[in-house]
Amino acid sequence: MAEKFDHLEEHLEKFVENIRQLGIIVSDFQPSSQAGLNQKLNFIVTGLQDIDKCRQQLHDITVPLEVFEYIDQGRNPQLYTKECLERALARNEQVKGKIDTMKAFAGHETWNALPPDQPRASFSAPVSSSRAVNDTDLRYFEVPLSVAAA
Repeated sequence: MAEKFDHLEEHLEKFVENIRQLGIIVSDFQPSSQAGLNQKLNFIVTGLQDIDKCRQQLHDITVPLEVFEYIDQGRNPQLYTKECLERALARNEQVKGKIDTMKAFAGHETWNALPPDQPRASFSAPVSSSRAVNDTDLRYFEVPLSVAAA
């Protein structure tokens, strides 16, 4: 998959360089440089075609709109990933704290004083901040369906 991105990056770098050279030719245009201008314009058209071919290879890639907002604000798009991970870790710690509290409460005498027909949560494995979160971690506790429907 990385070679797809490398290929696109190579075409984009060539395209940007051709645009830079076109700007130089246009800023100091002389009638004698018309052939060079035409050649650069053809390179730009070819470069756009190459970029469009790369687009077809990357059609299954999605980018969150927030990344484009970061770029529009002049911020590094890698900060988006960093901030998402920081928010996920903070939320993970918060939920882990709730689970630990519920487990501690489960052994408390107030928990045991609840009527037998009162719904009780059954706990799954706790989520540790030292490992990645996966789909099974999202089910922190399960409530019987009869209680959930009520």
